Amino acid sequence: MKTRVYIWWLTITASLGGLLFGYDTAVISGTISMVKTQFGLNAVLEGWYVSSALLGCVVGVSFAGWLSDRYGRKKVLLLAATLFTLSALGCTLSGSFSVLVIFRMVGGMGVGIASMLSPMYISEISPPSIRGRLVALYQLAITIGILISYLVNAWLLDNSFSDELPGHPLSTLVFRSEVWRAMLGMESIPAILFFILLCLVPESPRWLLINGKSDRAMAILLKTSGREEAQQEVMDIQETIEIKKNKISMLLSPGIRLALFLGISLAVLQQFTGIDAIIYYGPSIMVSAGFELNDALGSQTVIGAINMAFTLLAIWQIDRFGRKKLLLSGTLGMLLSLVAIGYLFYIDQTDGLLLLILILLFIASFAFSLGPVVWVILSEIYPTRIRGRAMSIATLAVWVGTTLIGQFIPLSLANLGPAVTFWIFALFCIPTIWIGWKMMPETKGKTLEDIEKYWLERR
Repeated sequence: MKTRVYIWWLTITASLGGLLFGYDTAVISGTISMVKTQFGLNAVLEGWYVSSALLGCVVGVSFAGWLSDRYGRKKVLLLAATLFTLSALGCTLSGSFSVLVIFRMVGGMGVGIASMLSPMYISEISPPSIRGRLVALYQLAITIGILISYLVNAWLLDNSFSDELPGHPLSTLVFRSEVWRAMLGMESIPAILFFILLCLVPESPRWLLINGKSDRAMAILLKTSGREEAQQEVMDIQETIEIKKNKISMLLSPGIRLALFLGISLAVLQQFTGIDAIIYYGPSIMVSAGFELNDALGSQTVIGAINMAFTLLAIWQIDRFGRKKLLLSGTLGMLLSLVAIGYLFYIDQTDGLLLLILILLFIASFAFSLGPVVWVILSEIYPTRIRGRAMSIATLAVWVGTTLIGQFIPLSLANLGPAVTFWIFALFCIPTIWIGWKMMPETKGKTLEDIEKYWLERR
């Protein structure tokens, strides 16, 4: 019992990186119009304000893998927490648009690091029997962060009109006249908490073993599993470490190349199946479909709640049904709902509840399949010795996909229309199903060392 409580404690701490990821990427939606007005931004600068954090993500992911393999998972997660805190405080106090963008990029670097290292750390401290649900908790934390950002933005905006706020010039600036500063600055609270809690968790035992610190690794494994299981894990890890010592040759071996292709493909397809179109452009899509703005924003809150609820379902079932079944069934549900949504726009029948129901079906399908499963798979399939660098490459693909789809969505909605846009997303579900069926191994209940041996034996 104590062992499970300890593992859940470590998992929840690491998952705060996912909550900050979700908050940081979604909070921007409530600040765009205010920042645009205050700094007189044109369309190009508005786009730069939104995409600057994505550039930071790419930079963060680019060096996170190398740093984590060299200095450890915990130290680099502490770096991410520091970057989140600096970004939140810097955005709150920024005196110009250029400074604001710089601190948004700093926050993006934190997002990039956390998006790679939080699920990796969780997978490396988890027992095989519950590893899927523990890593999926990271995806749940992302959905919670997104929902919190929506609620915080609405609460701060509502309170900015209150006469009960203190009259200090700085509080008046942050919480009333330029409330976007408070929206971005509130991220500092979970960021500081993340830093404090990380100081209390241990380093990844697998990283410690790779770097010859077997005594420390064994002490941690004894806390996360029984003595017999801990000794077996140490033997398995040391055996796989001896299989191939050269990191570069290991990264280029046939089986690992296939694992890299699988991870990169799923990472990109996760974005190309249209989730960002619903999460970030949902209100504008529903307004164009005939909903009032207030109704559309209310619907967005419902979307956030459904996203969180079905992610909980995935956490509950992923170690029972396995990764493949969840991925295949959920992606099929996404495909069917996207085709139906596109058809409603095509025949111009979007003024009823049916559109919202289909969008919720799409969100539910994504939330219990492609959303959590991709992060679980990325954290599992790479060998311990090169896991940081390999996962860095795959996570970089997530952010490249996010950037590309962020540029594609508004252009496609404007030039091709919603119907064709949703049908294009539906097409990307087809290769996702094929890859999940033909290429992705079932990793349910297997140790990370068993999965590593599977790839090294592939030709």
